[in-house]
Amino acid sequence: MMAAFRMLLVLTVLTGILFPLSMVGVARLCFPAKAEGSLMERAGRVVGSAMIGRQFDDPKYFWPRPSATSPFPYNAASSSGSNLGPLNADLGAAMAARKIALLRADPGNRAAIPIDLLTASGSGLDPHISPDAAYYQAPRVARIRGVPLARLHALIANRTEGRQFSVLGEARVNVAELNRLLDAQ
Repeated sequence: MMAAFRMLLVLTVLTGILFPLSMVGVARLCFPAKAEGSLMERAGRVVGSAMIGRQFDDPKYFWPRPSATSPFPYNAASSSGSNLGPLNADLGAAMAARKIALLRADPGNRAAIPIDLLTASGSGLDPHISPDAAYYQAPRVARIRGVPLARLHALIANRTEGRQFSVLGEARVNVAELNRLLDAQ
């Protein structure tokens, strides 16, 4: 009985204390910004994380993917998707409402709306949109901010991240970083 108790203590210390602390140490050494949450600052104040989506609904900003978290959008304590299937009427209604909001914000834009601006991500907290979604919104942002469209296109191209390891996922643009750069100009 005493041997089992000692083994429990040793394994608890090894797997419950030493291993997690060593992983935190390795993460802080190898990936310091990510280990600290990829925090974004403005004027010395933390304004968000580059890894967590957040709401931008002012037309002068690029808008992220819609969020399905509850009880409010982009709730990092409640990561979840909507679980609505493609034939669900509620999903169709939500997509229609999002389309109307996009068309009201930019009534002259007749381009096809990229699907990621109409559908929520699986976590509801995705900080990225497709380059197509960023380019779709660029005319609105350029017009409202009085910035040349070509300048925004160059900024989007510069901030577009490729596939991970050249094979995983799709090209993407971090909305919070894009908007932070716009505010800094």
